Amino acid sequence: MNAVNPVQPYVTGLMLIGGELVESCDGQWLESINPADESVLGRVPLGSAADMAAAVDAAAAAQPAWAALSMAQRAAYIHKLGDAILARTDEIAKLESLDTGNTVGPMRRDVNTAVDRMRFAAGLAYELKGETIPSTPGNIHLTIRQPYGVIGRIIPFNHPIGFAASRIAPAIISGNTIVVKPSEQSPLSASILGEICRQVLPAGVVNIVTGGRETGEALVRHPRVKRIAFIGQPPSGMAIQKAAAETAVKYVTLELGGKNPLIAFGDADPDKIAACSVGGMNFGWQGQSCGSMSRILLHESIHDDVVQRILERVRKIKLGHPLDPQTNMGPVNNKAQYRKVLSYIDLGRTEGAKLLHGGGVPTGEQFQRGYWVEPTVFGDVTMKMRLAKEEVFGPVMSILKFRDEADAIAMANDIDLGLTAAVWTNDINRALRVAQAVQAGYVWVNGVGQHYRGVPYGGFKNSGVGREEGISELLSYTEEKVINIVLGGAEYNPAAGH
Repeated sequence: MNAVNPVQPYVTGLMLIGGELVESCDGQWLESINPADESVLGRVPLGSAADMAAAVDAAAAAQPAWAALSMAQRAAYIHKLGDAILARTDEIAKLESLDTGNTVGPMRRDVNTAVDRMRFAAGLAYELKGETIPSTPGNIHLTIRQPYGVIGRIIPFNHPIGFAASRIAPAIISGNTIVVKPSEQSPLSASILGEICRQVLPAGVVNIVTGGRETGEALVRHPRVKRIAFIGQPPSGMAIQKAAAETAVKYVTLELGGKNPLIAFGDADPDKIAACSVGGMNFGWQGQSCGSMSRILLHESIHDDVVQRILERVRKIKLGHPLDPQTNMGPVNNKAQYRKVLSYIDLGRTEGAKLLHGGGVPTGEQFQRGYWVEPTVFGDVTMKMRLAKEEVFGPVMSILKFRDEADAIAMANDIDLGLTAAVWTNDINRALRVAQAVQAGYVWVNGVGQHYRGVPYGGFKNSGVGREEGISELLSYTEEKVINIVLGGAEYNPAAGH
């Protein structure tokens, strides 16, 4: 057995419904596979539509009492929840590393970042306030914010606890209760989160139902769930919008994929560009992050120099067991994603891109089983290639060359995605021109990849609708109500409202 993983227990997780840890009502289970060696790590219940209905009922029953608490009381619960999650950081990070294939260091950071965002949401909630509108002298017009009731939240496979924990907080601090559906590809940490929520929160405030696509669809279609939030791929987001609209009018926000460009001009530092290109590609997550900088657009004057510096860095990436602290990159998360990544590598070759590094399965005994892909870099990529336009969601970087500013902007925008972008230049006027012209929801100038507290995150075009991580996320979990007060002594005037 691998020295970095001397104990690999078989994990049997349970769902959290109405404050109780339960199996699925029909006794079905979903196995979770270790992507490093294809062994079975554990299992969780395969939730059914009946399980989802029970979870929604439990959330609905708990919501009035939860909403009746003061903001300070709800915030105290969230801080206590954060403390309990931090107390199990090592356990969560190791399990998530095995379950996702992500290296253990980033997974520890995920836990800490999630709790930081929870605490931020708890403090920011005091900004969930209305306003007065001076429309007419005989009335007072004011707005208040009220919770939707039951929130549905669907979590992707790449940051399971990071997204689940951090996204619970804005929903429940606003007075809602929530039903969370984790990814079927990396569901095991959800059972730990369920245990913690059961210990800390009133029954029914947070409910966690594990399962596959049908489980998620039952949540989306439930008529009592009027607010849905999803992180994942564009086709899934479109399917959720459609399914949600077939049962009720719902508010759906989507944080979806990206084919994100890093645009580097000739006056920028080549070594910094190379470092941020490799760092922004998120090889620690095998490139499996919506914000990964998978398109590197280099000005022709620095193209060759930067490419060589990128390759020098990529060659140093060490593949290995996700729990090994010396490992820089683990396996792709699941078999379907593994096959997709390899198919795009084959496509790059077919389309005429130049394979500069990687492009296959690494050699060595430990890589004979599992979903291993080498960090891969393609050069001579053009915008006529699918490799330049479609999200791979794997460790595959495409490098393109541009002539001038207009050329760079046209290349950056010639896709139907628009999540993030980065602009590298020492010319502030050019930086602002390009940042405004690029069709993306989040643009770094001389930076890459970092999220900052309170800064809204989300995409343009098919990369999503709505924003998270700031005040707009909290506001999105409330409905705005207008109250019109006719002052004493004022006579009714039907024309006053015009």
